[in-house]
Amino acid sequence: MDESEIRRRLELLRTEHRDLDAAIAALLGAGSVDQLQAARLKKRKLRLRDEIAMLEDRLIPDIIA
Repeated sequence: MDESEIRRRLELLRTEHRDLDAAIAALLGAGSVDQLQAARLKKRKLRLRDEIAMLEDRLIPDIIA
């Protein structure tokens, strides 16, 4: 995966992460909360955050001090 592909993937993941934020807020803002669905969305959001962090680390060059 080259740098441009990583940047495109990062943008897609960040968009999905924001969408999950909105979905979780809407679900929790509703009167009856489906705890299982909320937990699944939060878990997916955490997995996205981990993948985003991994890809961001790949963009930073290794510097030997």
